[in-house]
Amino acid sequence: MAFLIPNLQPSLLAQSKSKDKPLNQTLSQPKPTSQFPISSTLQTSTAQVAQVNTPPIAKDKQQHQHPKDEFYVNLGLAVRTLREDLPLIFSKDLNYEIYRDDITFMDPLNTFTGIEKYKLIFWALRFHGKILFREIEFDVYRVWQPSENVILIRWNLRGVPRVPWETKGEFQGTSRYKLDRSGKIYEHKVDNLAFNFPQNIKPVSVLDLVTACPASPNPTFLWGPVDAYSSSWITFYRAVKETLDQEGSLIPQDGLATCS
Repeated sequence: MAFLIPNLQPSLLAQSKSKDKPLNQTLSQPKPTSQFPISSTLQTSTAQVAQVNTPPIAKDKQQHQHPKDEFYVNLGLAVRTLREDLPLIFSKDLNYEIYRDDITFMDPLNTFTGIEKYKLIFWALRFHGKILFREIEFDVYRVWQPSENVILIRWNLRGVPRVPWETKGEFQGTSRYKLDRSGKIYEHKVDNLAFNFPQNIKPVSVLDLVTACPASPNPTFLWGPVDAYSSSWITFYRAVKETLDQEGSLIPQDGLATCS
């Protein structure tokens, strides 16, 4: 059998070569490429997985960010608008974009609801202010926030009546504005009124002021009943009130009032 080995080895070598050749050719051939790049495919699949695996808490947080952002934007707009509008209430109209349509206005004696009545209040202030006073000014002393949804404004109203027997007078008060969740003003309350009419003020002690009146951020006090003063200021207030009572029969315009 030994003599057969040399004869078989060439044939075995040939067969092994023929079998190795396709293997070598297969290994040397380039691998087929995909239609899309591998990197872009991986990025797309990764983004899809990240989107699917986003926790619900993160999604809820993103949804709740918008209303809160809207509140702070409108809050800043309200503060800035009030600072600009209030000193000019006797010469130009307000910017009513910061108020809700169902806004409520309250003072110590009356309550009015609705943006149309609110507009009429400030029209009446301008109209009757020009009639009853030679000079009338509104000064803003301080603007602050005791809480997130409340704006407080400390102001002073001063004027010189047109009648010769009255000297100039003034009174101070606080306007409290309440805002809803979107940052719109839905309530305006005027309180802490302090009249400064020297001819009618009676001397009192600090103890009397403290015990007779409730505490407030900047405590001020009403010097006696309003009816005790027969002055242009009371006439002014009553004229504004009567204008609101006759809302259905008046068409307000700056400088005049016409009957409908």
